[in-house]
Amino acid sequence: MTRSHPSLVSGSPEVAFSKNLSVVVPSFNESENVLPFLAKLVPVMTGIGLPFEVIFVDDGSRDDTANKVLSARALYPMVKLVRFSRNFGKEAALNAGLAHAAGDAVIQIDADLQHPPEVIIDFVREWQAGGEIVYGARRTRDDDGMLRRFLTRSFYRVFSVVSNIKLMEGLGDFLLLDRKVVAAILSLSERERFTKGLYAWVGYHRVPVPFDVAPRQYGQSAWSLFRLFHFAIDAITSFGTLPLKVWTYIGLLLSVASLSYALFIVLERLLFGTDVPGYPSLMAGICFFAGVQLLGLGIVGEYLSRVLAEVKQRPLYLVQQRFGFDETQGAESGPHLEQKPAKRIAS
Repeated sequence: MTRSHPSLVSGSPEVAFSKNLSVVVPSFNESENVLPFLAKLVPVMTGIGLPFEVIFVDDGSRDDTANKVLSARALYPMVKLVRFSRNFGKEAALNAGLAHAAGDAVIQIDADLQHPPEVIIDFVREWQAGGEIVYGARRTRDDDGMLRRFLTRSFYRVFSVVSNIKLMEGLGDFLLLDRKVVAAILSLSERERFTKGLYAWVGYHRVPVPFDVAPRQYGQSAWSLFRLFHFAIDAITSFGTLPLKVWTYIGLLLSVASLSYALFIVLERLLFGTDVPGYPSLMAGICFFAGVQLLGLGIVGEYLSRVLAEVKQRPLYLVQQRFGFDETQGAESGPHLEQKPAKRIAS
């Protein structure tokens, strides 16, 4: 962990702020961004004046992201690398970064420069003042289209209805976590993770820091609309059971409506001699109820798939290589690594 000058962050005296920082950078096909990102991040971290490490988690990149990180270690010795055996997803990469981090506070930031490194100074200042989860609250998302912004807002509204927790406004993956929060996150054994929900679930003192998302400089986002939709389904089924419970009421409502309609047809036939509607109305009713049943089965299937994933007890990720760590730090993978307390690095 790199030593720096005495802390330049205002607020508390140096004697009360002699702690270490870890920066976790989940990366997938970010080879073009590695050096520009470090060129902006390292001066900011050095200016803060605390010992720090930068941990890249290569989530099975298909380009030469890992080689770029290893080359950068010649210029930036505080850089470390965790390389997955394949792509396990950003949630797994974030968790691996937390498990390997040794700092008293862990900062999560993307490598695409859409998270301005300068905001970290405000993160550390708020942490110094007592914040335990200091998160970047996005003010603008000009890089997203109108449809994506609408879908994002809709997701947060739906999530607040179906779950019993409230997500922090504007929360993304750009935040600082105190060591006690990191320990709480790593103690959770679930495999299917929605980290934004976990940050809200664990509680602790939260402090928002507003910032503007910068345009992406290099490469393309790996988050397509389909992938975001799948991510939203995972999030909702992770923290809410309302989609399961609501089908009891839907079934009851449809049963009452069907019986009422049947009674109406019988009375209309007996009282007025009206002919019973024929084949078209019958087919429409069958198709409608079949669609409702399939939708209900699909929702049940989503929950069952999550139960199956938890029962299998497979690790969240498999690490192929590590660079910059000692032999004991992060020596295991999967659930054991998640629950293992991080080893302190001497300051």
